[in-house]
Amino acid sequence: MIKNVMEKQTILIVDDTPDNLAILGELLMPYYQVRVANSGPKALTAACTTPLPDLILLDIMMPGMDGYEVIKHLKNNPDTSDIPVIFITALDTCEDETKGFDLGAMDYISKPVRAPILLARVKGQLEIKAARDILRNQNNWLESEIQRRIRQYQKVQDISMRALASLAEARDDETGNHILRTQNYLQIIAEDLVDHSLYTDVLTQQTIEIYAKAAPLHDIGKVGIPDHVLYKPGKLTPEEWEIMKTHSQIGADAIQRAIGNEDDKEAVDFLYVAMDIAGYHHEKWDGSGYPKGLASNHIPLAARLMSLADVFDALTSRRVYKSAYPMDVTVKIINEGRGVHFDPDIVDAFNRRMDDFQDIAARYKEQNDPQDAKSTK
Repeated sequence: MIKNVMEKQTILIVDDTPDNLAILGELLMPYYQVRVANSGPKALTAACTTPLPDLILLDIMMPGMDGYEVIKHLKNNPDTSDIPVIFITALDTCEDETKGFDLGAMDYISKPVRAPILLARVKGQLEIKAARDILRNQNNWLESEIQRRIRQYQKVQDISMRALASLAEARDDETGNHILRTQNYLQIIAEDLVDHSLYTDVLTQQTIEIYAKAAPLHDIGKVGIPDHVLYKPGKLTPEEWEIMKTHSQIGADAIQRAIGNEDDKEAVDFLYVAMDIAGYHHEKWDGSGYPKGLASNHIPLAARLMSLADVFDALTSRRVYKSAYPMDVTVKIINEGRGVHFDPDIVDAFNRRMDDFQDIAARYKEQNDPQDAKSTK
């Protein structure tokens, strides 16, 4: 904290000799608040007493705990490590000074003390400390402001994501709860895979947050599907199914256009992930999916995670053209798709986190099950 210009700065004088304390105190008290200690342990206590001293004048040769030991403790304590220390001592060899500077002392004043030298060096160190405190406070403010702007930016991202996801939702019967469920399913699997040797370096906490943030846009491309196909209550014809399958590419292309020529990829990294999820979450591990027929690890990881999350939710949710499948049947279908539809590692993670999946399904269960719901393919 920076002191008010009218407030005197505090100096702690540490010396085991009363006469030295008296002399130094007399020289400094007209200009500063002075605190004294006559031993190393008392010095450490005084250095931690509020208000903390702005500067410590420290004798080296003291019985018990000498000045070198005192400064070691001061520098190891986060509360006192930044307090500048000036050694005042009769020791004047190069080795003594080097040792003191190595331990963190800012200056040396030799005994007997000369008043002009003492006052000049004390003033110089206090000015340096004041400048350093101002810079630190400015840096702290800047860091706080940066974090505030980042939080603001992330909030705008989240709101934009929800707005876009709600646009797709309005064109489909999949509710906001579907979005919350699949988002949480994806995050649970990703978190389980963090300790897997293949994913330790990939699935950082930041990456998982980006995946979860991008997940709600997985079906954004359905805004481009004609009503007679999207809302058809019965089975689609082969021609209609081909139209339905284009929603993946439509979604990826739409997000790609939103990214445009943005050079700062880090600023829109979640949109790149959203593009992968929208474009490839219907790809299958064996290469039989759409729109590109990608296989195995050629399918982006975020899309592979979304694939299982989306299928699980589709199986366990009621649709106008089907009833919800029982959990045991759903688990059987998912496991039959291991290495065929789904990444085997992701299925294994699903099996380990089945309790979490069931908790999420129960937490975000649909409150109403309308009979006139539009169909989802």
